[in-house]
Order: sequence, then structure tokens, then C-alpha cells
Amino acid sequence: MVGLSVGEKHFIRGGIAQDLRADGRRRLQFRAISVETGVIPQANGSARVRLGATEVIASVKAELGKPSILHPDKGKVSIFVDCSPTAAPMFEGRGSEEFSAELSVALQRCLLGGKSGAGAAIDLSSLIVVDGKVCWDLYIDGLVVSSDGNLLDALAAAIKVALSDTGIPKVNVSLSAATDEEPEVDVSDEEFLQFDTSSVPVIVTLTKVGKHYIVDATSEEESQMSSAVSVSVNRHGQICGLTKRGGAGLDPSVVFDMISVAKHVGQQFISVLDSEIAAAEAAE
Repeated sequence: MVGLSVGEKHFIRGGIAQDLRADGRRRLQFRAISVETGVIPQANGSARVRLGATEVIASVKAELGKPSILHPDKGKVSIFVDCSPTAAPMFEGRGSEEFSAELSVALQRCLLGGKSGAGAAIDLSSLIVVDGKVCWDLYIDGLVVSSDGNLLDALAAAIKVALSDTGIPKVNVSLSAATDEEPEVDVSDEEFLQFDTSSVPVIVTLTKVGKHYIVDATSEEESQMSSAVSVSVNRHGQICGLTKRGGAGLDPSVVFDMISVAKHVGQQFISVLDSEIAAAEAAE
């Protein structure tokens, strides 16, 4: 928890009410973002994202596996987040494990859809190699290096950038005459297929402080929130997922308004992220 004096709390709330936050931003304005790709050479794709003083890293590892019996025409994706104990005092001891699990579940809910894979922002059918027999399993790991609020949005952005940096090895399959036998798979070490991230969304978290809501809240602003709604939205303005935290309830009309704002802000954020990705790739 961020320890603030009564005066500091009034200053934060008053600034948000006046649409002039403590760091000079308006209510619906993100902090400056910077992006690096290829930060973990051993991974199939990786990225570092800095959002103000919040810094996160995402990596993608692709391994051949077997599709589930229930979904033989889809690959599998798992997301796991780890919070470094040095990122913030709240991550020391069991606090790190609990918050890591909370972030992992929220990202899965916003990016991977339901258990059937329906609504998934990542096209799981593109990960199939041989129906019912061979697929790609993507293991996405997020690491919180330093925390100054809005971790979920930063992690989702890092995942999107890491996926844009991901190369899936080209696979040649030799099928035997007997359909019940396992196919022979030859994985190329030199040829890679670029992962399609056109449908991968960003997450926009709207944090309610007093009577107003803000985007990209800092840790100090989050300490004053009553609730927060995180909306994943793609470049077409389509909603891919939603999650809420905080004990205070929200009127449905307020939630719909927040979703509408998230769609608009999310598309702007994607444009900024696309520019940062292009600049990072050009710098490599």
C-alpha cells in the first residue's frame, strides 16, 4: 500500500476532479510509453515495456504439443505473471504470489476468452499443425520489474509487443498411411513464420477515484480508487474481455460509459503502440 497524508489524498482527488492530475496529465491520458523487442534471446519472442515508472517484460516460448481432446483443432496458450519482490514493497512475501495469480487470471480472462477458446483474442486455430495430433503450445511469461501502477495494461501491451516479435518455426509433417500413428514432424531451425498480432488487443483500465475515472493510474492514484474496470479492446473497437476489481459496485450505465471510453482510448493506445513497435524493430 502507498502511504499518503490526508493532504496528499486531497491533492490527488482534487486534481482528478479538476481534470489535472498530479503529474500534469488529464483524466484520459496515458503516460509516455517506451518499447524494446528481443530482450530475451532464448525466447521465440520478447519485449520490455515502460509506462512511466512501471516496467514489465513479456516473453513467448513455443513448444510442440498435443491438442486437447475437446478442442482437436486448436493450439494452447498459457499466461503466467511473476512479480519481482524488488518491484514494490507489496510484493514481498506472499503478497507477490497472490498478486501474480490475480494478474495472470485477469490477463487470461481478457486475452484468452472462455474455456472453449471462444472469444479468444489470440487465434488458437492458427497454432494447429495436424488436427488432433500436433499443435503449438505458447507459454507467455510476464515479469513485473518495477511498479508504479497500471500493471495489467502494461503487461497486456508487453504481451502484444512480444507476440509481434515472435517467430514460429516452420514445420514439415510426414503423415503415415496409418491414421492412428503419430506423424513425423521436422522443425526448421532457420525458417520462421511471423505471428499474426492484428487481432491481439490492448487492455485499458479505467480507475474510479471519487466521482471520476482515469486511465493509466499511478500507484498513488490506485490507492484512492473505489473500483476499476479493465477492458480489452482490439484495433477494430471490438471488446474482447472485461474484468473488475475493487469492492464498490458500479451502476450499469456507468459501466457502459466506461466501456465506450475504453474503446476510444484503446484504439488510440494501439496506434501509439504500433508506432513504438515499428521504431523498436527498426532499431534492431
